[in-house]
Amino acid sequence: MSLINNQPLEKLNVFSWKGVQMKTFHITWLTFFFCFFAWFGIAPLMPLVSEALHLTKPQKANAAIAAVSATIIARLIIGRLTDKYGPRKVYTWLLVLCSFPVMFIGLANSYTSFLLFRLGISVIGASFVLTQFHTSVMFAPNIKGTANAVAGGWGNTGGGATQIIMPLIAAGLVGAGWVSKEDSWRYAMVIPGLLLLVMAWLYWKYTKDTPAGNFDELPEKKNGKKENTFLLAAKDYRTWVLTVSYAACFGVEITVDNFAASYFHDDYKATLIFAGLLASIFGWINIFARALGGIVSDKVGKRYGFNGKVSLLAILLLLEGVGIVLFANAGGLVMAIVMMFFFGLCLKMANGATYSIVPFVNQRAVGSVAGIVGAGGNVGAMLIGFLFKSMSYSTAFLYLGVGVFATGMVVLAVRLLSKKAAENNVAEPLTMAEVAAA
Repeated sequence: MSLINNQPLEKLNVFSWKGVQMKTFHITWLTFFFCFFAWFGIAPLMPLVSEALHLTKPQKANAAIAAVSATIIARLIIGRLTDKYGPRKVYTWLLVLCSFPVMFIGLANSYTSFLLFRLGISVIGASFVLTQFHTSVMFAPNIKGTANAVAGGWGNTGGGATQIIMPLIAAGLVGAGWVSKEDSWRYAMVIPGLLLLVMAWLYWKYTKDTPAGNFDELPEKKNGKKENTFLLAAKDYRTWVLTVSYAACFGVEITVDNFAASYFHDDYKATLIFAGLLASIFGWINIFARALGGIVSDKVGKRYGFNGKVSLLAILLLLEGVGIVLFANAGGLVMAIVMMFFFGLCLKMANGATYSIVPFVNQRAVGSVAGIVGAGGNVGAMLIGFLFKSMSYSTAFLYLGVGVFATGMVVLAVRLLSKKAAENNVAEPLTMAEVAAA
């Protein structure tokens, strides 16, 4: 059962396109899918890029760092802009602007120019903030976590799809005799850029900012008090706990998206296409895993409240850390694939659990909270990138696993301190019922 047509839905029926809420949901996750596809489209082609531009291992690591760096600032800015202007306008312009570095990265003829294009492409990572904001406003509190996780998870599968499809596109261009193998990556990247322009048109034409209409049609947005939503979000310690948590799950995810194909290619001697296929397994887990994290988190929240959600997140991070350590010490290809699936499952469920909590931190600053937390994921990825720059892949994964486990312990400690504060009648986070009534 849903509320009236201009109100958030209380149920998520993924097979329905009825109403602005479900139409927006489907266009939002599909748009994010193509954003992720474009964002990491060059990753499985890096062996070709490296050969063409004569890149060293540190230079490839710098490119991976650049791939997530500009996203940090972009997510902070986009979160604030979304609270002010609405997701429809902001998402459309983001898609249009980011299509250009995606299409034109093939013009790079040196390490420096390639690095700058990679930095420009990374701005498209801010699309995640818009995706989570838009699903948050389209659904009621009881289902926000599930809706956010499904949209984010399905969109993130673009990271898996690109690992398979981009090498095939490059190979297809060569097979057709249109380009040489050395230049195939340059022309292949035009396709994801054009797809961003198509999604910009669809987003503008077929979505609305809220179930009740666009921001410029709503009296409370036109005449209401103008608050600095960024400050509202930044003053809440829960925002920063989630920021650190997201660095340890999504930050790891985009690191694996960047390095998995090269890891299997270099350390396990897999061919370019086979390495991309193996790396795609990690991305395809998003079809169900992130959604599962949101669903479980909503159920836990219904029974145990806000702090129950935090406890679930801590457990998932601990398991993820253990899985990464085992992956680093796999010793063989089969075990490496199994461990990648295990820690990937925990990681993506943690992603969903994190953004199941985000909409409840401050309902007046959902975009800014989502932006700060989302930026945390990219800060994590950038810092992790320095590990892969300075040491072997297996050693970097080992240290990474230890770091994620430590983060899980920190989140668990914050949860226990929060519980102790509540027992001593100190202010604690809102319960789910209180948030819903806010």
